[in-house]
Amino acid sequence: MKKILWCFVGALIAISLVVVTQGSAQAQAASGKTLKLAMDADPVSLDPHVQLSGGMLQYSHMAFDPLVRWTKDMQFELRLATRWELIDANTMRFYLRKGVKFHSGNPFTAKDVKWTVERLKRSQDFKGLFEPFVGVNIVDDYTCDLVTKEPYSLVLSMATYIFPMDSVFYTGTDEAGRPKDAIDKTGPSFALNNESGTGKYRVTKREQGVETIFEKFKDYWDTNSPGNVDKIILTPIKNDATRVAALLSGDVDFIMPVPPQDYDRVANSKNSQLVTMSGSRIIILQLNQNRRPEFKDPRVRLAIDYAINNEGIVKTIMKGTATVAAQQAPEGFAGYNPNLKPRYDLDKAKALMKEAGYEKGFTCSMIAPNNRYVNDEKIAEAAAAMLARINIKVNLKTMPKAQYWDQFDAQVADIQLIGWHPDTEDSANYSEFLVMCPNKETGYGQYNSGNYCNSRVDQLVLASQTETDAAKRSVMLQEVEQILYDEAAYIPLHWQNLSWAGKKNVGIEAIVNVMNFPYFGDLVIH
Repeated sequence: MKKILWCFVGALIAISLVVVTQGSAQAQAASGKTLKLAMDADPVSLDPHVQLSGGMLQYSHMAFDPLVRWTKDMQFELRLATRWELIDANTMRFYLRKGVKFHSGNPFTAKDVKWTVERLKRSQDFKGLFEPFVGVNIVDDYTCDLVTKEPYSLVLSMATYIFPMDSVFYTGTDEAGRPKDAIDKTGPSFALNNESGTGKYRVTKREQGVETIFEKFKDYWDTNSPGNVDKIILTPIKNDATRVAALLSGDVDFIMPVPPQDYDRVANSKNSQLVTMSGSRIIILQLNQNRRPEFKDPRVRLAIDYAINNEGIVKTIMKGTATVAAQQAPEGFAGYNPNLKPRYDLDKAKALMKEAGYEKGFTCSMIAPNNRYVNDEKIAEAAAAMLARINIKVNLKTMPKAQYWDQFDAQVADIQLIGWHPDTEDSANYSEFLVMCPNKETGYGQYNSGNYCNSRVDQLVLASQTETDAAKRSVMLQEVEQILYDEAAYIPLHWQNLSWAGKKNVGIEAIVNVMNFPYFGDLVIH
């Protein structure tokens, strides 16, 4: 067994040790450009650990730097780490970049990595991801070991989540006497409005919901980046039509996302360009079994699944710019189960409701964001209308992302819409957050507002973390998908495509990726 393990480890390192150059001086364009960026929402906080979401990770890649990051072709690119080395089955050593400064002027060292991982392990949102880790051992100022409890196949993937924070800057108490390292999702905190990262951009102005300004840090370490944008003015524009109009009129340079109904309009404009990519973000509905006894009955959950025409939603609302889903993991992921198919059947749905004793239906509440996912409000409205056909009356409330997540966390509604992209690019990540039994101590099930719980699912997901045989691991994760499908643990809708648009002179293609974390620091405006 030991020999097999070391063979796997050796193969992992041989495959993963890809050093991607940071660009060359010849590729650098003239500096000093300003990018006017419009997104559907702005960051909910300046604290990178307050929420595990795509929007917050996008922000993290602007103001902070990870140890390593994904490349466009899904390899690992060195950032604050200059190399890595497997010391033993449970220990990955990272050699850190010297001469890096935080925005405060404090030097970056191994103690900042250790401090950050310890904070991640107590973050309500991130602790589940870092449950397999013991922590960080400091070897010297520029060398540290990331230690796991058992052999873990996703260590490098997890290193993409480690954006070292300035341990000196965030230590002590603020003017109100609160600890500066506090992670507060709803109340005031020092990190909410103050940042000190190592990223190319520091936040110089933030007016929530109105404008955030990022300006290039004069002592930024990556002098080889081809990017020539020194200032980013981020304006959140929730309304899709208004966001597209702002681009086409020239008021902004770059927008994300682009609503499907405007793809052709943007692509055919002589002054703009459209970039799209198939994605792995699943859009689902969660049915809260703790709030509604009806949802404890798998026949009711199955009836809801049969009643929602997700193929119709993709065709009419998404204009074909999404992929119909019947499970969490898309094709190509380890857990993808080819036997699972979408199952819209209204007659079957009505029969199941009758069998469960709810032929006359019931009334329930539902919430959804209106600016987080592509057409999220319209999707929720369509789902509510479809449920009316099986006599489930839905009282739907939609709201901006900035307000939505507090409501989602509080589980204020019986049905809640959520999207999830596995930033480890692995099937198990969906389950760890969306369907494992909610556990505040470990962080697993952090976004399982349906409160679905199956011990076999948990057992398989946890076992997959330490299974180093890829084929065996795939079988485990496929079984997870089968159980979730059979029990209608949640209602899968579709995998959302990714889209960005900008003026013709903005180098979008080079900086976007399937994770939807545009690397704005590398953006070139011609």
